[in-house]
Formats: sequence, C-alpha cells, structure tokens
Amino acid sequence: MPTIRELLTTYEKKALEVNKEESAIKLLMQFATDSEGYELIMRLDEKLTLVQEKFFTDNVTKYLENNIPIQHLIGHEIFFGHKFNVNENVLIPRFETEELVAKVLDLYDEHFDGKEVNVVDVGTGCGAIGITLAIEAPEMNVTITDISSLALDVARENAEKLGANVKTIESDMLDGIISQGLRFDILVSNPPYIPQEEKVESLVLDNEPHLALFGGSDGLYFYDLILRDAKQILNTPNIIAFEHAYHHREGMAHLIEKYFPDARYETVKDMQGRDRITYLINK
Repeated sequence: MPTIRELLTTYEKKALEVNKEESAIKLLMQFATDSEGYELIMRLDEKLTLVQEKFFTDNVTKYLENNIPIQHLIGHEIFFGHKFNVNENVLIPRFETEELVAKVLDLYDEHFDGKEVNVVDVGTGCGAIGITLAIEAPEMNVTITDISSLALDVARENAEKLGANVKTIESDMLDGIISQGLRFDILVSNPPYIPQEEKVESLVLDNEPHLALFGGSDGLYFYDLILRDAKQILNTPNIIAFEHAYHHREGMAHLIEKYFPDARYETVKDMQGRDRITYLINK
C-alpha cells in the first residue's frame, strides 16, 4: 500500500495536470486521516487503512474528474478558525472574507470601544461573516439575512453548532429589514459581485449558487441597492463595510459619494495587494 507521501505526490501531480488546486488534495488527506496540517507533515511516511485509502481515492476522483469542490465532499470550510458547514446552497467562504471580518472588528474597537452595538450581515450565505463577528465580539447583537431560505437553513445550523447567538431574517437585500423597522450601528456585506458576462471557472460555476455569485452587468448592482436604502436602517454614527472585486474601487467611490457624500471612506488592499474592502464611517 502507498504511503501518505506517495498518495499526495501522485494526486497533486494529477491536480496540476487538470488545473485543479494542490492544496485541495492536502485538505482531503487531512480529513481522511483526521489530521491538522502540521500533523500530516509528521505522518507522511505512514500508510492509510483500507477504509481511509478508499475514502481518499474515491473523493479525490470526484474532485478531479467530476468537478465537485473538496469543501462539498467533506461538508465544511474553516473560516477564522471556525468550521462552517457548506453545501451547494451557499457560497464557500474565501480567505479574503476573513480580512473583511478582521477589518470590521478593528473598526468596532476604534469607533465603538466595547459598547453594545447592533450589527447586520446582509446576504450571509453560510453565515461566516455574521456568526464569526458574534463569536469574536459578544458585544455585537448580530442579525444575518439572505434572500435564500436554503442558505439561511445552513447558516442556522452553523450558528447552533458554533454556539453563536444570532437572529436570522429572510430578506431581499434590505427590504425585509426595513419592513420590520430594525436599526443597526454596523452593516457588513459581501454581496454577489461578479459581472453577469464574466467567465467563471467551472468548479465554481457548476457547484455554487449563481444567486450568490453574479452582481448585474458591472458587478455593482447590489452595492447600489444597499447604499441606496442603508439610511433607512442605520443609526448615527454608523459603519458600513463591504468586500468587493479588486477592480471596483472607483465604482464603490462613485456610489458612496452618490448616497453618502459626507461620509469618510477608505478602500483597503487584501494580502495579495488588491483593492478588496471598502468601508465608510458616518458620524
């Protein structure tokens, strides 16, 4: 029987040959062996049990040949150190979104300094942003929203599993919040921002909900809707923070100046040096 090292070498090479990620092969092996990354390094010369090897080879084939995301095969993604359930009804949370959460936590510390605040995560998907904020900052009373009832089901499962106290609302952008007369101090969102005609890799396009991917002809449609209506749900002072495509800096600036001309705003680069997060402060 091959060792862990041999299996990884074989299937990482196959992944490269079909333009798939080597890191996904390691993630699947970690799951098959119930190992953290550092533990797997120390076990490279071990051999798998028959059950482990069958699980690994069966699922690596589904990834490489059937184009199914590893996260769907193992049922979760790690986000901000927390394990979030994911499936075909929600977007798989990305590393860049962890940076949005970190920025919101920093802005909260800077502007609210430990005070109790109401926070809304618009278009929550699996709940990664809002649930993480609720866990990391108990002073935040978090509401998470989504237009998809199926996505909210996943988010509720994650909140219960992770012990996060969040409120859920099924809402088309801000409509459901406005109708309930709710008010918030912080609004955070990572809405769909891929332009409708932009080419998307098949692994994403074939497996993740299009409702969570595409943001109109220019990718800014949902930012426009949120900023247009945000004053109806925000207290003063308030913070609004978005994740967006790296080429949307100017578009975001235009929308902010249109709807919040007196706001202080800034665009922040992600760890790859790309414009990724824009936030605005209203006092």
